[in-house]
Amino acid sequence: MNKKIALAEDTIAQNELNSLSEWILSNPRLTKGPLTIEFEREFALWQGAKYAIFLNSGSSANLLVAQALLEANRLKNKTIIIPAVSWVTTVTPFLQLGYDVKLCECNKDDLGLDVDHLEALCNDHNPSAVVLVHVLGHANNMHRINELCEKYSLDIIEDSCEALGSMWNGKRLGSIGLTGSFSFYYGHHISTIEGGMVVTDDIELYNIMMSIRSHGWGRDVSKSVHEEWKKGYDIDEVRDLYTFYYSGFNLRSSDLNAFLGLSQLKKLDNICKTREENFNTYKELLTDYWVQESDTNFISSFAYATFVKNRAEVYRYLTANNIESRPLICGNIGKHPFWVKKYGECSFKNADLVHNYGIYLPNHINLQKDEIKYIATKFKEVAIAL
Repeated sequence: MNKKIALAEDTIAQNELNSLSEWILSNPRLTKGPLTIEFEREFALWQGAKYAIFLNSGSSANLLVAQALLEANRLKNKTIIIPAVSWVTTVTPFLQLGYDVKLCECNKDDLGLDVDHLEALCNDHNPSAVVLVHVLGHANNMHRINELCEKYSLDIIEDSCEALGSMWNGKRLGSIGLTGSFSFYYGHHISTIEGGMVVTDDIELYNIMMSIRSHGWGRDVSKSVHEEWKKGYDIDEVRDLYTFYYSGFNLRSSDLNAFLGLSQLKKLDNICKTREENFNTYKELLTDYWVQESDTNFISSFAYATFVKNRAEVYRYLTANNIESRPLICGNIGKHPFWVKKYGECSFKNADLVHNYGIYLPNHINLQKDEIKYIATKFKEVAIAL
């Protein structure tokens, strides 16, 4: 096959770029404005959440949540459990804000949290919250995790950047916990060029996050809350323009990105359906290799993962045959230089397996069935199952 099969392809089509060009030429407001608000409203509706906050990236979404939990005084302490198999910016915002991060082992089926290790960490450290990463679109063991969170009074923070559209127990992943974060980076389920979103049903946390997103001022929060803040601190309408109620950032996106987001939402259902179909096609073709399994009702698959003994050889062979592949996300965060330099190496049986042998194969809306068959054929020519 002469055509390169990319790991991911941009979901923004030519007709969307044409519409964007026409919109820009109409001299609209390009910074955060009415389209941002509309996109937030439409995304929340699609996701099944009460509130949504549009940001400049999925990484900023995690940073916003980490800061908002502190500003809202919701935590009994600053200890938080985060999966060893996750992404760097799932972990680093909490480290940067002074949380005591405890890494948790994954299980070998869905690659989510190992519930036995989670309970041991709860007994040993009495954490305030647990972050869930729904790896490549597969839900964690939510029945057991919900039981543990109730038992140990844990808030659930979902990083669903790889799981947009996946469903568990009739709910979309990202709408189960206190907050859910999403990424709209190139190659994710939908793209706003750069962008991300946080969803929540908690009105207090929502208003605090809206403030933190924009420097910490009150302009973007609900009118009644804004008036309450002004009254509480005796702030007049002039001083309020540059009054900062929380320690904030500038994590805003723009109406240009929101314009694309609204366009992308129209085809999101089809994107998710195609990704699940592609996952199932891979599963049928690669029966001799490990496959990710979960009780997810609907898998809006981010990529197809498996384990091989000869990963470097497989990677080189696929590359030579115009097929992109990657390690299975970060592997074990506890083995990355940024972690080891400060905290020492942190080893786990299953997370290390992912770290050393995990690989994932392309899945995106433009991937054709004959391309998946070609990928599977070339993969089987060289891959040694673990």
